[in-house]
Amino acid sequence: MIAPAAASPSPLPFRSPPLPPTAPVGDLRTPAMPARPVDSPAASPAGRLIGRLGGRVALLLAAVLLAPGCQSLASGPFAACNIDAIPARRLPPGVLARPKEDLLETSKSRLRQRRQEVYTLAAGDVLGVYIEGILGDEDSVPPVNFPEDASIPPSIGFPVPVREDGTVSLPLIAPVSVTGSTLAQAEELVRRAYIDGNILRPEALSNTGIIVTLQRQREVRVLVIREEAGGVAKSAIGSDAPAKRGAGFLVDLKAGENDLLTALSATGGLPGTDAQNEVIIFKGGEDGGADFDARVAALRNRPNPCGCKPPLPDPYGPGAVRIPLRFFPENPPTFTEEDIVLEAGDIVYIPARDREKYYTGGVLGGGEYLLPRDYDLNILQAIATAKGAVGSSGTGVGGLSLTGGNRQPIFPPSQAIVIRQLPNDCGEIVIRVDLNRALTDPRERILIQPEDVIIVQFTLCEEIANTTVSLLPALLLRGAF
Repeated sequence: MIAPAAASPSPLPFRSPPLPPTAPVGDLRTPAMPARPVDSPAASPAGRLIGRLGGRVALLLAAVLLAPGCQSLASGPFAACNIDAIPARRLPPGVLARPKEDLLETSKSRLRQRRQEVYTLAAGDVLGVYIEGILGDEDSVPPVNFPEDASIPPSIGFPVPVREDGTVSLPLIAPVSVTGSTLAQAEELVRRAYIDGNILRPEALSNTGIIVTLQRQREVRVLVIREEAGGVAKSAIGSDAPAKRGAGFLVDLKAGENDLLTALSATGGLPGTDAQNEVIIFKGGEDGGADFDARVAALRNRPNPCGCKPPLPDPYGPGAVRIPLRFFPENPPTFTEEDIVLEAGDIVYIPARDREKYYTGGVLGGGEYLLPRDYDLNILQAIATAKGAVGSSGTGVGGLSLTGGNRQPIFPPSQAIVIRQLPNDCGEIVIRVDLNRALTDPRERILIQPEDVIIVQFTLCEEIANTTVSLLPALLLRGAF
């Protein structure tokens, strides 16, 4: 072997650092690496031990992750980390939500009364009456009235109201009942009353001696309460939630137009998407609200050994008429035209759907979100609405960083727990959804119902994998391998 030549003294006042010793000629081993600084943590025996152990631990975690037994850890010593739940694909049909796409819209023509061919009189109408020589001088021209409403033609005569009992009071004769009569019939009734009373002679009456016209059409005043007129406000936990403020309107509806559709049109149109798909009409003549409240309270306070609360009657009480705007084919609406015709004192109520929302937790963080009214949200859509990750955006390599672990989890959470309330407060059911399986299996994409709680979680294997991947860059920099 040839010995290395000795280094010649340098004329400079300092010496360059010695080169690493080279291997002898014919030795294929690589040159020796320069030694680490003495103050380096890895140079100490403890640092070297930690580095070697860290590398072995990382390799062990990766091996555990890739081994078929990783999933079995969740049922072994880490079983306490899991929530006892039913897989979504094994749920009975009674727990699943009915798709809203099955709903049909109620015909809008059913919300309006049929048009009257001939107007009939009733209490509240004001007639224009001219009776030659009695209501008006023989030599004078009958007064002509031009109503503000262009839909009503001008009237002739003096104003005579139809009283509450449906009669009109005229000079020299008894009250004449005109309820249910047309204008032509009312004019003949008045003529006959004066002739039968020997006040006017038929031969003395001209064709224009008695005139009966409609001077002002009767109106019906109803109250419309719309709870969907509140808009959106920030909830206490930061999510957008509907604000339940509402608005009230006193509406005067003309006879023949006193129906539900006209009342809704006068106050903003059909219910918006933040209102329920039904309208409630409280009939003004109904009573018994206090007794109804007492019966409901007694039912709620009655002890039930089964744990479920007894079903309650219609929460809106007696006299309430439900008008559904959408319905399932097997349950068509049964309301009649009489139900949608409004009378004085009726109340039209549009309830808000402020309780039709779902809640989030776990990886998604706490939040509450309003469910759509006219279409469904499945579990993946609900998570995406809550700004959660659905599926993987790539291989995960781009999330690695040699300077600070990983910017985001390489393996996204693939498990969701849905806590669902059962009807009549009969408890709750806990559902487990495999989010990876839900991407391709419709049975896992359950529809979200009101009051559902969605908790997105990492599985144990995903937590091990993300921890391992986050440690690998630091261990590589320390030379643990």
